[in-house]
Amino acid sequence: IRATGRPRLVGRHAGDGGVHPMRIGVLAVQGAFAEHMAILDAIGVEGVAVRLPSDLEDVSGLILPGGESTAQRRLIDRWGLREPILGLARSGAPLFGTCAGMILLAREISDGDATTFQLLDVAVRRNAFGRQLDSFETNLQVPVLGDQPVHAVFIRAPVIERTGPAVDVLARLDDGRVVAVRERNVVATAFHPELAGETRFHRLVATMAAEHDDPGEGSGRRPHPTRRAGLAR
Repeated sequence: IRATGRPRLVGRHAGDGGVHPMRIGVLAVQGAFAEHMAILDAIGVEGVAVRLPSDLEDVSGLILPGGESTAQRRLIDRWGLREPILGLARSGAPLFGTCAGMILLAREISDGDATTFQLLDVAVRRNAFGRQLDSFETNLQVPVLGDQPVHAVFIRAPVIERTGPAVDVLARLDDGRVVAVRERNVVATAFHPELAGETRFHRLVATMAAEHDDPGEGSGRRPHPTRRAGLAR
C-alpha cells in the first residue's frame, strides 16, 4: 500500500446503493483534533469528532491527536471510551496516533506514567526532546509514503525507545531515534504531520480503512508495505 492518490470513498456506508464519504473518527476530548479534521476533509474523508461511545458508530478508523496524554487518558475513562476504542481496534479498523496519541497507544511508558490502550508494542519516553521551547521541525524519509520527504513538526514530543518484533519502523531521525511505526492496523508518529499540512499519513490510514471495510481490496493477501520496502525494525 502506498499512500498516494485519493483514497477510495466507499465502504460499509454504501449499503443503500449510493456512494458515501468514508467516515474516520478523531478523538476530540482534548488536544489538537481540529487540524486532523481539516486534513481528513482535504483528502475527501468525513471526519467525525469522537467524544462519546456513540460517536464511534459506523466509523472506519480513529485518529488519536496530540495534546496532553494524561488529561486525554482521564477523559477517555470519564466518558467510557476505553473499551469501545479497544473494540474498534480489535475489529481491524486502523488507529493512528500522533504525539500524545502515540503515548496512549504504547504498551510501555518509560517514565512511569500509566498506559491506556497498549495496542502498540513499543516503549515511549514522554517529552524526550525537552520543553515547548525545544520544539523543532525537520524533514524525514518515510519510504512507505514515497520518495518525497515528510515535513515533521515536533512539539514536546515523545520518542520510541524500544520496538517489539511485530513493529515496523517507518521513520527515524538522523541520529537513529525511532519516530514513526506501524504494527498491523496501528500507526503512530512522535510528530505532527497535520500541523505541516502533510496528508500522506492520513491517506495511508484511509487506504487501510478501505481495506478493512472491503477485504476484497487485498489487505489479507499483500505483504505489509514496510516489509516489502525492506525497512529495518
